[in-house]
Amino acid sequence: MTNGNRKRVDPEKRIAQMEEIFDKALDIINRAEKCPEEFLAFQSEIGKLEKYYTGPRWKKDFKLDENGLLPKDLKRGVLSEDGIYNLLERNKELLEEIQGEETDE
Repeated sequence: MTNGNRKRVDPEKRIAQMEEIFDKALDIINRAEKCPEEFLAFQSEIGKLEKYYTGPRWKKDFKLDENGLLPKDLKRGVLSEDGIYNLLERNKELLEEIQGEETDE
């Protein structure tokens, strides 16, 4: 099904995709100071995560989870308000640090 030119993605698939980015982002952010190139290269994926979190889809997916409408075995760390917010804030802080270091050189 399409809505205009945009494809509809079912919530389970969307959550799984965002969860994959979330997990990888956690790993990359934890290694950012040692591997700044990898961290900087992953920013477009983190941008997708931020767009998801700040847009209507995350809220809809969160509500589905609150109402028990998602499969019990679906990994859903990305629906943790604190988890995703903290990841995005830490990313922003690291980005400022790393980009600041690059301009100091």
